[in-house]
Order: sequence, then C-alpha cells, then structure tokens
Amino acid sequence: MIDFRSDTMTRPTAAMKLAMFETAVGDDVFGEDPAINELERRSAEMFGMQAALFCPSGTMTNQIAIKCHTQPGDEVICDVSSHIYQYEGGGISFNSGASVKLLTGDRGRITARQVEENINADDVHKARTSLVSLENTSNRGGGSCYELEELQQIRTSCAKHNLILHLDGARLFNAMVAKQQQPSDYGKIFHSISICLSKSLGCPVGSVLLGEKDFIKKARRIRKVFGGGMRQAGYLAAAGIYALDHHIKRLEEDHEHAMQLSEVLMQKDFVYDILPVQTNIIIFSVKDPYTSKSFVEKLKQNGILGYSISPVQVRLVTHLDISPSMVDKTIHTIQNL
Repeated sequence: MIDFRSDTMTRPTAAMKLAMFETAVGDDVFGEDPAINELERRSAEMFGMQAALFCPSGTMTNQIAIKCHTQPGDEVICDVSSHIYQYEGGGISFNSGASVKLLTGDRGRITARQVEENINADDVHKARTSLVSLENTSNRGGGSCYELEELQQIRTSCAKHNLILHLDGARLFNAMVAKQQQPSDYGKIFHSISICLSKSLGCPVGSVLLGEKDFIKKARRIRKVFGGGMRQAGYLAAAGIYALDHHIKRLEEDHEHAMQLSEVLMQKDFVYDILPVQTNIIIFSVKDPYTSKSFVEKLKQNGILGYSISPVQVRLVTHLDISPSMVDKTIHTIQNL
C-alpha cells in the first residue's frame, strides 16, 4: 500500500537501522546513555539553546513544557486547531490544571495583534495568562508556515507582558526547509521548542525538548513523573542523530511531491477548497459523487491510503517512504477518478 495517512508511517532506512544497531547505550535515567547525551547536546547546539531532553513523543515534550511554564489556574493562548488542544487528550487541563484561550488564526497561524487582544487583564476574576503556544508547521492548516518576522513580533508581545513563548515544532524542519530558515533563528525567539524526530525525519520514536538549563532540569523531573524516563533508549537516539545528519535537506522532495499531488487534484471537478501547499501536507474538500470517506475508500481500492479528517475533507501527507514512482501511480489513479 502507498500510505499517505501521515508522516508518522515512516520506517527506519537500512542505514538508520545500522546506526541504531551499532550505537553504544547506557541508562538514561542515570544520565549515562552516550547516544541520548549526544542527541541532546547536538539538538541544543543546533538551535543555539542551552540544553535538551529526549522524550518518547511530541505530546510528552509539549505537555512537559506546558507543565513547566504554567501554574494551575493559568491560561494558555493557542490557535483553535493546535495539536496541544486538539490531539493531546485534554492534557493541558489534566496535567497542568490550566485553561485555554482559543484563537482563530490563518490556517493555524495566529498574529501578535491577536495575542495582544487576548491577554487577560490583571483581574482576580480571570485566569492568569502565562503562556503562548504556536505550531509550525500547522497540521490542520495544511502544513502552513510562519514567517520569522511574525514570530518575532509575537515574541515582542510576550516580552512586553511577561509571557512565555513555546513552539510545537513537530514539523519544524519542514518549515525551515520551505522558508530557507535556520534552527538558530528559532532558538533566538522561543523560550522552549519541541522538535519531533518520528514524523518528517523518519525516526521510529522520539521528540526532543529544548530550552535553558534550569528549564530542562525541571522538565527532566516532570518527565520522570509522567513515566517518560527510559533506560537504554540510545538505540532510538541513534536514529535521531542519523536523521539530523541525513534527512533534513531531503524534505525538499516531500514538498515537491505534495505540490505535484495538489496540482492534479485541482483539475478534478469533485475537488474544491485545497489549502495552499507549502510543505508536505495536502488538505482538500470533496463533493458529489464523493464524501471524504468514500473518496478515501476509492483510493484504498487502488492500493493508496489517505485520511478522512472531516465529512468533506481529506488529508494526504508525503514523507520518506513515498517514492517518485508512488507519486506517479497516485497521480494516475486520481486522474482516472
């Protein structure tokens, strides 16, 4: 099957598996796993930040960051489509006892002006606004990317009001490749950053949380409480090191594949409202004779897996395991629907 459901579907390449097999490991809870220590060091250095923490998932890195940055009763500002709100099991309230102020941005991207307008006054009747969380790229926004200028403006607003700025960078490397940005650009703007290794970078497991030393020290304690302390997890970290060395620039190919698919979809009468494609995600709506589920089923009958995300919307995601020949077959299939 040609699997466009998510970039989480990738499997380690032969070279990545060899790197995992050959790595040295130790007990990470004791701080003695050399591969994890190296991954954390290199990740922090790449973004110009002081320290890093390896965790099993992006949900955990985001939730640890929120727990570190807030107190029970605080309020978190984010876009209504944010992963931290939509797809992390109510973790903001469950783990941190915080409430959420949801903003409607442009394909998942909010502005500094929106942040300014939604900071609660210093009033005992209102939750204390303490954290702004952004997502780049935006999953529900069809892989949309922020401009650095807007991010800097949001950071300026946060500084003005003593707010913390966190980044859910699950697909941050896609944004940096698409916009020709550098990791250090982000390290200068955000107080904390979560980067995912198991999506576009093609690792089997893992995310890394970045920030200042004191923040990561606190985060390590919370990771333990959340059950995220791992032992000989260096085999997973070795995959992350390999991905940072070999799987970033190749994201250009995924973006090109997504653009090719969007162009053929635009030609079909039953397709409308395709979100602009900037990276590796294509979100589009279908109409008669299809619903999103029947369209996905039609693709499946032709050996192609897509994802129905609403009664009318379909999502396709390109990634490491999607080859040019697979894209060609998918294009041919769509042309004949």
